[in-house]
Amino acid sequence: MQKSIFLQEEGNTPKNRIWGFLIVHSEYDYSMKDIARYSGVGYTTLKDIWKDFKKKKIVIQTRAVGKAKMYRLNLKNPVVNRFIDYYWAVVDAVVKKENNIEEENPHNTSLAGAVPVFAKHT
Repeated sequence: MQKSIFLQEEGNTPKNRIWGFLIVHSEYDYSMKDIARYSGVGYTTLKDIWKDFKKKKIVIQTRAVGKAKMYRLNLKNPVVNRFIDYYWAVVDAVVKKENNIEEENPHNTSLAGAVPVFAKHT
């Protein structure tokens, strides 16, 4: 499993893996079991982190499917939105650096050879 740009830059911790998964897949809701599996975090570890995420209203329950509760990021929480912005800023900075794109020139159109990693909000 290849680490994301964010994990390479900010540390491959369970909390960062959960954040990364929830941000990249924010348009869907997931059970805790699926979040643990897809983020590569042990279920017991996720449960410990999840208590804090729920307490801080980082995640919200969207529905129940049978016994499973489904969750997604709470996009109404300003802290969540700031972290999403930070996440994508880290990714953008690394992509620009790797493709020799200067920050000062936002209209730089010479992207020859640039490889898009993924797009925000596609």
